[in-house]
Amino acid sequence: MFDTLSDRLAATFKSLRGKGRLTEADIDATAREIRIALLEADVALPVVRAFIKQVKERALGAEVSQALNPAQQIIKIVNEELIAILGGETRRVRFAKQPPTVIMLAGLQGAGKTTLAGKLGRWLTQQKHTPLLVACDLQRPNAVNQLKVVGERAGVHVFAPEPGNGVGDPVQVARDSIEYAKTKQYDVVIVDTAGRLGIDTELMQQAADIRDAVQPDEVLFVVDAMIGQDAVTTAQAFLDGVDFTGVVLSKLDGDARGGAALSVAHVTGRQIMFASNGEKVDDFDAFHPDRMASRILGMGDMLTLIEQAERTFSQAEAEKMASKLRGGGKEFSLDDFLSQLEQVRKMGSISKLLGMLPGMGQIRDQINNIDDRDVDRVGAIIKSMTPIEREDPKIINGSRRARIAKGSGVTVTEVNNLVERFFEARKMMSRMASGQGMPGMPGIPGMGGGGPRKQNKKQVKGKGRQRSGNPLKRAAEEKAAAERRANPDAQPGGAFGLGAGQGPADFELPKEFKDLLPPQ
Repeated sequence: MFDTLSDRLAATFKSLRGKGRLTEADIDATAREIRIALLEADVALPVVRAFIKQVKERALGAEVSQALNPAQQIIKIVNEELIAILGGETRRVRFAKQPPTVIMLAGLQGAGKTTLAGKLGRWLTQQKHTPLLVACDLQRPNAVNQLKVVGERAGVHVFAPEPGNGVGDPVQVARDSIEYAKTKQYDVVIVDTAGRLGIDTELMQQAADIRDAVQPDEVLFVVDAMIGQDAVTTAQAFLDGVDFTGVVLSKLDGDARGGAALSVAHVTGRQIMFASNGEKVDDFDAFHPDRMASRILGMGDMLTLIEQAERTFSQAEAEKMASKLRGGGKEFSLDDFLSQLEQVRKMGSISKLLGMLPGMGQIRDQINNIDDRDVDRVGAIIKSMTPIEREDPKIINGSRRARIAKGSGVTVTEVNNLVERFFEARKMMSRMASGQGMPGMPGIPGMGGGGPRKQNKKQVKGKGRQRSGNPLKRAAEEKAAAERRANPDAQPGGAFGLGAGQGPADFELPKEFKDLLPPQ
């Protein structure tokens, strides 16, 4: 959703790199570009003005003028102000001291409240709670049946005594659900209310009546993240009519510009608590302002990626795989390879997972073109092999490859590519498991490995730089070399083949990576 905004901000910050100090004109130009980027992302104008004011005030202060790297300091300021606009700290659900905790959902029709009720119920179940969904949307056709289907898919019980479709009293249903929850030992009640096509006074009053009847601990306003600046107007109307305590963003995986996410929390003073970013019941999680700001600035979201991996991967299974790889990787079979791929697939879309890695915004088009069905094709190829072939892929000769290709419905070339990729992946994972780092890179500090690399005999043989056979060209080369020796600071680029201001000194690891490094 924030791809366009991320690209504009990245281009803006790139123009600052390599500057030893920033003038007021540089800061004004940067602020202007950031303002345009936010307005194009559909962020509300009052929010943009407040954001730019804070950034300029801090950028013109001592923290930038006295910094060794002013460009990084500007990025740091923008990151901190984005976090502030998105709500600051992560807001947790306030659970009642005496169960059940009552959570009421409110919002416009079509915002995704009913689907989100199931996702919230699923999320609470994973948090060791026993939620109950309550069907209080008795106006919209088949809303009650939809909630039952969503509840069944999420594995959450639904309280629906009325058929809906205009029949029944939603206030009485909400009141009865509390007694039902107490009787059946449910500790959280999620009340799904009727949506509004607009700012409907009658239905707004109905929501207020339900709120007064059940006295909810949390009233969550569900807002469609794709509706742009109109989200602010709608949120203000619900704040006046129902007085919600938190915001839930739905459809965060859409291709709209996402201004609602950057506007609602700042305008209403109510924090974003949850975000829904897909159609599956598991595509839902708590909203972390710092992680969202990091994604917008292209710095990835490693913490969320790690949390998803911890939920998906078994610790015992991970240790078993690591022990196989440490021994040179020979025990790591194609069955293990397939098991790891399937575990990654359970975490979600491959493109989404790669998008959480720092710096991946530069290859976003390639990531978006990744087809998750490739994992299914790999699985089909491996399952077409015999147990002996999976255990020892070296025995797979030409005739075996033809049989495997025919059995899995692919070409022999695809089978060849899979076997080659498997050996490369096994070698790389074995090096990493033993602390030697990636092939061609030094070992991990404190973990050994990374010994001296073997030199290519051809490279050793050709010592020194070859001289041109053309006398004029050779004279020009010798003159340029003499100038470089006399003035080494004037050499373009850096030790890594990068231009000025783009070297390692300008690169700052995300905080999550810094914490993993050993102390200096």
